[in-house]
Amino acid sequence: MRSLIAWALAVFLALVAPAAAGTPPASSFTSHVDNPWLPLLPGTRYVYSGVKDGKRARDVVLVTHTTRRIAGVPCVAVADRLTLGGHLEERTTDWYSQDARGNVWYFGEQTAELDTHGKVTSTEGSWLTGVHGAQPGLFMPAHPRLGQSARQEYYKGHAEDRFKVIGLFNPVSPRGPANTLLTEETTRLEPGTVDHKLYVRGIGTVLEQTERGGDERNELVSVTRMP
Repeated sequence: MRSLIAWALAVFLALVAPAAAGTPPASSFTSHVDNPWLPLLPGTRYVYSGVKDGKRARDVVLVTHTTRRIAGVPCVAVADRLTLGGHLEERTTDWYSQDARGNVWYFGEQTAELDTHGKVTSTEGSWLTGVHGAQPGLFMPAHPRLGQSARQEYYKGHAEDRFKVIGLFNPVSPRGPANTLLTEETTRLEPGTVDHKLYVRGIGTVLEQTERGGDERNELVSVTRMP
């Protein structure tokens, strides 16, 4: 009887996990993410070039056609492959979903760090909504506001990133509508680290740079869309 009660409780917690995090009900979500600040159209491939830990970096991000239900919410899978100095350093799959108001939520991440022989050395940072108390986070608001901040992910002690909107502007026409967004990302797990991300409306992330606590920088060099 005790095991049955424990099972029922686990199922209940998994089903209500999004609501516990302050998100809308599962029925209001879609895996079709068309938020103009973070459009995730399946078949889109982003290539970033830069540096990390003193090594030349190449980061390839692919919005896949794969979807998955996490805590009852349909999510699209985004594959991320980071190469350092010509060797695959990290492979990650992220899951996102969009609510009825156009906000993009982050529902989980499966990540693995690899050695030079391709062997997995760590999966630290992996998490999934509804598992071990992990909760989804608001990754990109539908209508970002200057000063707005939110938790992007939550798996206590493993994934606790937050963002804050620190810039909204139009570099071409200062008086025109904002088409560029600048955010600051921090985490209590690395109190000395501050990252900045630059987004362009209709494209998504165009630049990531560590401002304090590291030397990482990646800028978008190409975007291609395939069926």
